[in-house]
Amino acid sequence: MAVSLRRFSVGSLLVLTLLFISVKASEEKDHDQLAQSSDRLAEAQELQSSNNAPMANRSEVGWNKHAVHDPEEVASMVELSIRNSTERRNLGYFSCGTGNPIDDCWRCDRQWYLHRKRLANCAIGFGRNAVGGRDGKYYVVNDPSDNDPVNPRPGTLRHAVIQDRPLWIVFKRDMVIRLKQELIMNSFKTIDGRGANVHIAYGACITIQFITNVIIHGLHIHDCKPTGNAMVRSSPSHFGWRTMADGDAVSIFGSSHIWVDHNSLSNCADGLVDAIMGSTAITISNNYFTHHNEVMLLGHSDTYTRDKQMQVTIAYNHFGEGLIQRMPRCRHGYFHVVNNDYTHWEMYAIGGSAEPTINSQGNRYLAPANNFAKEVTKRVTFDGAWKHWNWRSEGDLLLNGAFFTPSGAGASASYARASSLGAKSSSMVGALTSGAGVLSCRRGSQC
Repeated sequence: MAVSLRRFSVGSLLVLTLLFISVKASEEKDHDQLAQSSDRLAEAQELQSSNNAPMANRSEVGWNKHAVHDPEEVASMVELSIRNSTERRNLGYFSCGTGNPIDDCWRCDRQWYLHRKRLANCAIGFGRNAVGGRDGKYYVVNDPSDNDPVNPRPGTLRHAVIQDRPLWIVFKRDMVIRLKQELIMNSFKTIDGRGANVHIAYGACITIQFITNVIIHGLHIHDCKPTGNAMVRSSPSHFGWRTMADGDAVSIFGSSHIWVDHNSLSNCADGLVDAIMGSTAITISNNYFTHHNEVMLLGHSDTYTRDKQMQVTIAYNHFGEGLIQRMPRCRHGYFHVVNNDYTHWEMYAIGGSAEPTINSQGNRYLAPANNFAKEVTKRVTFDGAWKHWNWRSEGDLLLNGAFFTPSGAGASASYARASSLGAKSSSMVGALTSGAGVLSCRRGSQC
């Protein structure tokens, strides 16, 4: 009896010990998750307070803290992800693999509509940490109207994007959304157009201002018009007066952790994608740009030095017919232009001023027939200072007389800050960009 009792006591002690360890670990995990959520919420609230501030005060907002501190680490992590993806394809797991690491991360899944949020784990480059609405609920847009920008109707896109909580926004059916005023987004939102044919067109378009963690995916955005001088709601608790907007398709203003992926953009009043006023940690990928003059502006002005922190990845995009210039036009910051397909420009492809660092790798540049527009690059400067700017072309394919004018001493530290993923061979650009733009996604089939 004594032996049995001792065995029982020892066994009980072991069980109690294991239970204590399990509870302790669970408490620590919950504490870590709570701390992370609190940090994100505080960050979003801080940015939202800036968003709600009068326009006159917005230029005084401090340096954006989301610039990548160690881009070489980011590049190595992305390279490891690509290598692992390639190895899995070689083993036969991904028969649909194209070598595009973003697409190979999710497009092979025939049940993508059941696993939409997996997309948030597929970003690469400087915007790789953009989670969008991954940690929130789904919001189904079933109403294309935008009758009241101050009091949006539930079920509309405007009502979805202004909410204070994370949301993954999807669409019940095909629709054309004609916005009366800018669509002012709130933090931690994904707009996911997969499975529907969604156009934001013929009115105002998307404004991402002083917020964080936004994913824009699978939208046709075109024919955007200047709007403004009106009241517009930006959150459930705030609306205010908006001055005139330029008519950009996607305007990124003082924001971070932004990913713009697989959209088709064209023919807007100003830019197709503009990022200014200290924005950083941005990836622009897999988009199809057509029929536009000034395609992409990255950096507010030559005198706005806070854009020196800007880091933008431009990858796997197709710059197509009817484009003229600014693919992109850069100021101050660090820009990784990698594995894009440039099939049309009328003036130049990549331009800049105010000493930006431009790292062009593995792109395909097809020059126009005009002998005076063969140069890929354009510097906007009135002296010879551009010779010291760090612009390089590495592994680019230059066709039909295209030429890239490099400059600078090639400082490794500077290019490290403009490196965000490993470039693939320019011979693969056709395959890498074959799915650029909005994808055709139907349930039960691969996108």
